[in-house]
Amino acid sequence: MKNAPINPGVRIGHVHLKVADLDRALNFYCGVLGFELMQRIGGQAAFISAGGYHHHIGLNTWESAGGSPPPPGSTGLYHVAILYPTRALLADALRRLIEAKIPLEGASDHGVSEALYLRDPDDNGVELYWDRPKVQWPHDADGKLAMFTHRLDLTGLLREAETMPPQMADAALHRDS
Repeated sequence: MKNAPINPGVRIGHVHLKVADLDRALNFYCGVLGFELMQRIGGQAAFISAGGYHHHIGLNTWESAGGSPPPPGSTGLYHVAILYPTRALLADALRRLIEAKIPLEGASDHGVSEALYLRDPDDNGVELYWDRPKVQWPHDADGKLAMFTHRLDLTGLLREAETMPPQMADAALHRDS
């Protein structure tokens, strides 16, 4: 017997990442990406968010203080994907990464979205992306979704940050104030 599909209102609420060094992780997620620290529990855990939500990402050292990333070939989380509401804000994220000298592992146009791929200081995979409006998603001749992977034009993306209206740029740069 086939179960009914999950309700379309269901969402992934938050992710908890095991980290070796809480301060180092906070420097990346808050200092570089711009998340806001909502609560910290000593050197063991921190809860961060965008826009004042209780937390989108939990960072903890409960089982991982001073630890190493899992070796290649082991199971676990491939990456956490962080959705930006606009292409201009994704461009601002790229600008932040460049300023912080954080290398990209990849940058792709998937037709439905544009994505930047990188590693956090604990070697967790991170995807930063924005979704195109659904009406722009590619479809095949039968009307089925036809995602693809093409190289993302990073220069074009950065131009988007340069043309961001001043109030949007200010909000992107000063989210924690």
